[in-house]
Amino acid sequence: MFRRKKTWSDGEIALELVVKTPANKEKNWVASNIYDILRLEDKKIVGRCDIRFGMNPDLYYMGNIGYAIYPPYRGQHYAAKATVLLFDIARHNKMKEVIITCNPDNYASRKTCELAGCVLKEIVDVPKDHELIEQQEYSKCIYVKSL
Repeated sequence: MFRRKKTWSDGEIALELVVKTPANKEKNWVASNIYDILRLEDKKIVGRCDIRFGMNPDLYYMGNIGYAIYPPYRGQHYAAKATVLLFDIARHNKMKEVIITCNPDNYASRKTCELAGCVLKEIVDVPKDHELIEQQEYSKCIYVKSL
């Protein structure tokens, strides 16, 4: 993997930094970065991903990593490839483990986690006072990747 000025790449895709957000202790937020996922062959942005650095009780249900692939580019494993690059970014930031969560019926995301080398730790109910409940998300698959 090579890194160049806020860009991480595997030769097929690159993650280009879009937003860097500092931690906010009052809101219980950890620092995070958002990246565009760029397909190198034609410079198309195929999706977006993010990484949250650190852990707190809320993040156990939300995860350290998120991704979204735009509809025309789905089914080509870009989310899994981006996730592997995010693992490198996590290692670079001294993280020892990352959590990725998804809804149990989100089979595409579950496959992405497996392709990226994550292990399903458990399927849990989201606590009733968690902000995910407002989004009608009641249970989560918790995938773990040791770095």
